[in-house]
Amino acid sequence: MSNIVKPKGRVLFAYLLLPLTIYIFAVFIPLITAGYYSFFEWKGGPTKLFTGFQNYMDLLKDQVFWSSFQHNIFLVLVCVIGQIGLAFLIVLIINSRLVKLKGIHRTFSFFPSTISAVYIGFIWMMIYDYNKGLINWFLKYIGNADAAKVWLSEKSIIMLIVSIPLIWQYIGYYMVIIMAAISSIDNEIFEVSELDGANAFQRAIYIILPLIKNTLLICVTLCVAGNMKVFDHIYVMTNGGPGNASNVMALYSYQTSFTRSNMGYGSAIAIAIFILSLLVIGGVQFFIRQLTKEKAEV
Repeated sequence: MSNIVKPKGRVLFAYLLLPLTIYIFAVFIPLITAGYYSFFEWKGGPTKLFTGFQNYMDLLKDQVFWSSFQHNIFLVLVCVIGQIGLAFLIVLIINSRLVKLKGIHRTFSFFPSTISAVYIGFIWMMIYDYNKGLINWFLKYIGNADAAKVWLSEKSIIMLIVSIPLIWQYIGYYMVIIMAAISSIDNEIFEVSELDGANAFQRAIYIILPLIKNTLLICVTLCVAGNMKVFDHIYVMTNGGPGNASNVMALYSYQTSFTRSNMGYGSAIAIAIFILSLLVIGGVQFFIRQLTKEKAEV
């Protein structure tokens, strides 16, 4: 063991230089550039008019933006429950002794998360289609044709409608993470709990959840981050409609920057998305840690 040569600091830096350069180029440079452009009234041409914090002042009074922010928060809440909650339940079912062919279930559960979000949007557009969609076909088949609707035009439930594809696509993704966490738990713990008379529900609540809480915190963080910047599904299915009933922050920034050619204001929206996402992620992490801390003290 003493003969193992440890890599020097320069060698480690050389290995990290390329991915670090790509990360800076892909993340920090666009962020700094957006921050710079947000102080200008800029239509995308060679002329820029410096306006200081005017774009941010306008943003504070922009009802469409804050409505889009509320839609993102709705997606976060629904997807944390739908994606992570359902993934946890499905993992428990797959890991039970009653289920056979566990590998096939895992593979097919993960498959939707490998598909492009744009394709997912088109698939669910076809499912929701009024004339040939699967939902309306089923309603007509069971003799309840009056319940058929133009689903993507239903303003009152449109956010729930667009959240279903998001939940469906990423359940398998979180299943893989939770499966890996549960597989690291010693089987002797489960065997002893069974001998003590613990049922499946008690094992899940009092054994599995406490032991994988850090993994669940990572899952929640990934879920919140992903749904605060969601764009592809909604752009394909509704483009923020009807009206602005399904608009989200990333889509509103895109519409402002490229559809309305207001690059300065669109950059301000992008900076606001970054700041609000950090605040929401930090708030969720703090809440979960406080909750787990209180339970540990009890």
